[in-house]
Amino acid sequence: MMITALLVPVVAVLGVVTSLRVEDIDMDWVHRQQASCRHMPFPKVAYVVAWAGPLLGLTAMAVCVLLARWIRRRCGLRLWDTWPGLLAFVCAMLNVPPILLGLFMLWTTYSPDMSGPILGDCG
Repeated sequence: MMITALLVPVVAVLGVVTSLRVEDIDMDWVHRQQASCRHMPFPKVAYVVAWAGPLLGLTAMAVCVLLARWIRRRCGLRLWDTWPGLLAFVCAMLNVPPILLGLFMLWTTYSPDMSGPILGDCG
């Protein structure tokens, strides 16, 4: 039970980190295009990382729900009646905005940038 309860915040934090990593990958791609003065294909790893953020967030929520069911069935207690369960519950509730952030980053990854990167003075 303890390992499962600690898994919720770890997976939630990994979801936030991967969601924020999408922006880093995008900015690196733009800077590489500007440095080489040519348009380059969008990196495929950005799609993988963009999907990983919301999936990790939803996984943390699913683990919390499974933990709550296990504690209820095994001990007859509510999730927040035990301190590991309370930790998992609080982290799962705090994980709702990062899931929305991950979904937004996923949307921005797939939405086209109409202006395109400005290559600057390449002459």
